[in-house]
Amino acid sequence: MQVEPTAIPAVKIVSPKKIGDARGFFSEVYSKAEWDKAGLDFTFVQDNHSFSAAVGTLRGLHFQLPPFGQDKLLRVTRGRILDVAVDVRRSSPTFGQWVAEELSAENWRQLLVPIGFAHGFVTLEPDTEVLYKTSAPYSPDHDRGIVWDDPEVGVKWPLPAGGPTLSEKDKVWPRLKDAPDLFA
Repeated sequence: MQVEPTAIPAVKIVSPKKIGDARGFFSEVYSKAEWDKAGLDFTFVQDNHSFSAAVGTLRGLHFQLPPFGQDKLLRVTRGRILDVAVDVRRSSPTFGQWVAEELSAENWRQLLVPIGFAHGFVTLEPDTEVLYKTSAPYSPDHDRGIVWDDPEVGVKWPLPAGGPTLSEKDKVWPRLKDAPDLFA
């Protein structure tokens, strides 16, 4: 397993080993022992699986407040996404900044998004499937977000003509500066 920091060091790229032969491949995509050796102290309690049929399906930017804040480890098993993390920790020197990484079934990279970041992704290929682990269960009462196209955050989403396909909830999140509930 290889671990690399992104431009915001709290967000990491995790690349598990993938061993292939004529039959296909094998990959240990998560091992607590390997994570401990790498100094990554996270405990995951839930696995989620997302399918998006259309290119330009945008999910995010979401986060959960304590005590249900979520660390997330994301990977793509089919297709390709641009995965985005926005720092929503008010006291952080990188508050309001974002990082993005392309994840695909082909590149086999994973993104570790810690608590305190709004997270979202946009699909770059049809029929994309994303699997991700979370360190806390989903809690509707603690679910928050910021709007995907906040001009002050300025995420550069690669979108198809006509814009993204969004949920109703993702259309109405507040801008970062207007979000009442963020991390201290």
